[in-house]
Amino acid sequence: MRKFIQLFTVAIIAFSASILSADIKPAVIYDMGGKFDKSFNESVYNGAQRFTKETGIKVMEFEVTNEAQREQGMRKMAQRGANVIVCVGFAQADACDKVAKEFPNTKFSIIDVGWLDNANMRQYVFKEHEGSFLVGALAAMASKTGKVGFVGGMDIPLIRKFACGYVQGAKAVNSKVEVYQNMTGTTPAAWNDPAKGSELAKSQFDRGADVVYAAAGGTGAGVYQAAADSGKLAIGVDSNQNYMHPGTMLTSMLKRVDLATYETFMDVKSGNFTSGVKVLGLAEDGVGWAFDEYNKPLITDVMKSTINGLSDKVKSGSIKVHDYMSDNNCPS
Repeated sequence: MRKFIQLFTVAIIAFSASILSADIKPAVIYDMGGKFDKSFNESVYNGAQRFTKETGIKVMEFEVTNEAQREQGMRKMAQRGANVIVCVGFAQADACDKVAKEFPNTKFSIIDVGWLDNANMRQYVFKEHEGSFLVGALAAMASKTGKVGFVGGMDIPLIRKFACGYVQGAKAVNSKVEVYQNMTGTTPAAWNDPAKGSELAKSQFDRGADVVYAAAGGTGAGVYQAAADSGKLAIGVDSNQNYMHPGTMLTSMLKRVDLATYETFMDVKSGNFTSGVKVLGLAEDGVGWAFDEYNKPLITDVMKSTINGLSDKVKSGSIKVHDYMSDNNCPS
């Protein structure tokens, strides 16, 4: 009898869990560049895959190929019954805001936006300048010429925020370092132009830079290839891209949009979803730098201890990295 009760209890728990899982219908709207851009979108994809692997719940998805599709994709997912939708990137702000108002019973989460006002929306903002500060310091320590570079994607304040943090980090360990900066373009196409990324990186290498940091989505692939071809070093962004060119990738600046995606879905599943703005920096493990078997030969013990020390100081507040977006200015 006891064994029967135990089996009956297990069956009830399993049945209840299946009902709960069936009530969760998550969706992601990937932005320009696609979910396999090896950078920003792909990091979101990895977070969604982690959720699916742990729960068995599939995530619906829509890949935007032109700007008009953003709103269409979100509305389509909501109409299909998605009760939590992740909007990927600031460019989706207007569409996400509009559709969230149309579907007040659907939960929305948007990355890189913190100014919307919807009771059914969570917003994630990252301190990219803090993570970029660390990789800037690494670049300056690794450089043999005292010249490093930065290639951004679309020329917007958010990407200048990456660049400004990078400059501050480089100068923190070498006040005389030169930092070259180029942006790929002024339209969303700038996120997926490897040829242009390669061209910009090569021009910086020709001017003496020997380490280049790319914050440019899929365009970064061209930067990394140019570095590999030139025997120089590159720094990845958003996801850990160290594996792409071992021996070339000095590190990657990690922006945990995968965590934001996973956390959103899990919070909805567990009934702990809250609206409002979440800010993730070094202290919250929202940004950081990648150290693994692929770049270990490039990172000396002194470099590692220096970066860890700088990280601790940023977390404690003894070092304050200026946020370009606070005043649209980067201190010289």
